[in-house]
Amino acid sequence: MIRICISAILLLLSQWAIAQNNIQGLITDAENNTPLEGATIYLEGTSKGTVTDENGAFQLMNLKQKSASLRVSFIGFSSQTIKVSLPQQGQLVVALEPIAITAEEFIVSGTRASETTPTTFQVIDKETIGKDNLGQDLPLLLNYTPSIVTHSDAGTGVGYTGLRIRGTDQTRINVTVNGIPLNDAESHGVFWVNMPDFASSVDNIQIQRGVGTSTNGAATFGASLNIQTDTKKEEAYAETDNSYGSFNTRKHTIKAGTGLINDRWAVDARLSQVTSDGYIDRAFSNLKSYFVSGGYYGEKHVVKVNIFAGAEKTYQAWYGVPENLLATNRTYNSYTYDNETDNYQQNHYQFIYAGTLSDNLKANFALHYTAGQGYYEQFREDDDLADYGINPIQIGDQQINSTDIIRRRWLDNDFYGAVFSLNYVSSDGRLDAILGGGANRYDGDHFGEIIWMDIAGNTNIRDKYYNNVAVKDDRNVYMKATYEVRERLYLFGDLQVRGIDYSFNGKNNDQRDVSGQQSYTFFNPKFGLSYESGNGKTLYASYAVANREPVRSDFTDSPISEIPRPEKLNNVEAGIRVKQSNFQYNANFYYMGYKDQLVLTGQLNDVGAYIRENVASSYRAGIELDAAVVLSPQWTLGGNVAFSRNKIDSYTEYSDVYDENWAFTGQESITYNNTDIAFSPDVVGSAIIDFKPIKNLELSLLNKYVGQQFLDNAQQEDRSLDAYWTTDFRFVYTWNPGFLKEVVFSGKVNNVFDKLYEPNGYTFGYFVPNSEGQGMQRVAENYYYPMAGTNFMAGISIRF
Repeated sequence: MIRICISAILLLLSQWAIAQNNIQGLITDAENNTPLEGATIYLEGTSKGTVTDENGAFQLMNLKQKSASLRVSFIGFSSQTIKVSLPQQGQLVVALEPIAITAEEFIVSGTRASETTPTTFQVIDKETIGKDNLGQDLPLLLNYTPSIVTHSDAGTGVGYTGLRIRGTDQTRINVTVNGIPLNDAESHGVFWVNMPDFASSVDNIQIQRGVGTSTNGAATFGASLNIQTDTKKEEAYAETDNSYGSFNTRKHTIKAGTGLINDRWAVDARLSQVTSDGYIDRAFSNLKSYFVSGGYYGEKHVVKVNIFAGAEKTYQAWYGVPENLLATNRTYNSYTYDNETDNYQQNHYQFIYAGTLSDNLKANFALHYTAGQGYYEQFREDDDLADYGINPIQIGDQQINSTDIIRRRWLDNDFYGAVFSLNYVSSDGRLDAILGGGANRYDGDHFGEIIWMDIAGNTNIRDKYYNNVAVKDDRNVYMKATYEVRERLYLFGDLQVRGIDYSFNGKNNDQRDVSGQQSYTFFNPKFGLSYESGNGKTLYASYAVANREPVRSDFTDSPISEIPRPEKLNNVEAGIRVKQSNFQYNANFYYMGYKDQLVLTGQLNDVGAYIRENVASSYRAGIELDAAVVLSPQWTLGGNVAFSRNKIDSYTEYSDVYDENWAFTGQESITYNNTDIAFSPDVVGSAIIDFKPIKNLELSLLNKYVGQQFLDNAQQEDRSLDAYWTTDFRFVYTWNPGFLKEVVFSGKVNNVFDKLYEPNGYTFGYFVPNSEGQGMQRVAENYYYPMAGTNFMAGISIRF
């Protein structure tokens, strides 16, 4: 109370120095009349905002409008919108009411970092996501966040897309939706193509870089994405979003919600379709999805049911463009068969409870089930019958060992389980502890069928030429706690035990019996310190350990007796987070030391398939900087840059050797020392300029730089992706006509300067006799996934 009185007196004494269009005020807790440090004040209709200091005080300077609408928010309190006439008359004091019921944010809090957690993270809110949400998949909407590199098979950001964070690919990035695992249990991958327009149902995303805090599902081995879907709306609404752009790309979305019915019930729904012809020849996408959420919101309990699904049909562009065609035919697609398509549907069901059990204890519990089924179809010219377990076909005196075939390779899988968290906060607020975990089972059937053969003879086309069934159980329990050991100094600890049982039975697609069983138990400790030094500054440092099991292909492609070892990651993070009135920045250092990291070396198994092997020691180390500054009500500058070194101590590469008749004669090995890890650029950066020339119009220039990337771990110039710099232009105009709630016109021109670049690719090589017939030379076969040149998307959103 004394602190508030002193702050109020100081504000009154300083009124004579306040310019006519400045705002100063206090934000307090209405229940106990204490100041709220770190409360957010946002000036609606602008990019201007600030946070309160240790006394709950704030100020906004040099405002030019005659009135202002301030949105005041603080975690755990009800947000308020305050209208202020300018010049300000007297001081502004806003008392926020504590939220009596369990906030929906608690659904994801068990697996998230908070402001006092000593790790590196960033939260992307719905407004930021929505500015670019014109049809591209979610990875492309995160393109300008720190250390991220995005790519797209079709070159447009629609269809098969992906991202890397700090050079780590999607299989090493843990993704959860409302705390529920999303990564495929076997490959650890996330296939965003199965979730078209999912961004339209996302409220916010927290990206933790490094190991981060304990979470559910696949190991966090570079970063994690913690996604929270739409939260309840107080009032009924309806909206349509329609976009159109280059390559006949279209997005159509309808959303509606009841708002709160009797202050307790709410239902929200979305229906979407995204289509595109693709930049790469024939690489079309036809994607459909829906999202339905219904909830009960009581005084102390929230119960929600989410049902969402995605269905995709995409023409395959997996092969890439050969290096020799990049200059003359960048849109080349080797596939020409009309139905060379990928077809898959995934349905998600979530039952979620969050509640306040007592003044000190909150609980979250969720049941989930995901059903997926689909196939990709391929035309195979003159394939060997033996590859399908078919005996040679005898027609008269002719024995036929190969023929044209059309095949389908299927996945039919079920993933289900439960996750939970219990949150205890001591009465004095110094201890915040969470006990959480989950148990999940994956049951997947992999099989292939031949649907057509050019020459079948008397042979019946077999229903399944291979069939492999896998069951994987994944269990984890964690305890994490933050304790304020002295004022503003927080000690953090996080202990997780994760157990895995994985069994697989049957034949692989190469006709090998790959039956086997593997079990693992991992201990993943994390601890650190954070210190709030006042004036919006937080310093932190942490150490974390993560362990990761091999993926499905490591088991099925490697001889069972030679399964690769699990990987281990030791991660150090240290940095500072600063939020001030018109300026904020984050700076952090990281070191990620890997033991037994699994990489492709080119080595073959006993049937000629490439396998991954452990490399004893490798690391990633870097500095990440990001900042934003509000120069005036019209101009905002923001950006980030990451400098890193990503090295393997010793790497042995294996290449096939062929004689002059192209007969395979063995493999040649070369050992390299201190080489760059593949797909790990030394520099990644973004710069964004926002300009608001008039009310409700925002113009943005978005720049992205990605340094050179190597296609494999040998660090050879002839197997690399060139560095690139791209520039996009975006506009958003909001119109409030009165008869409609809001109309938003938006558009984006991607790659304004028509840069020819490739963010992704692959390589393989072999030795052949050189042209002089003396000695051998290594030939590198490089394939690339080009992105489109200058292209655009434009959309209109109508909200009723």
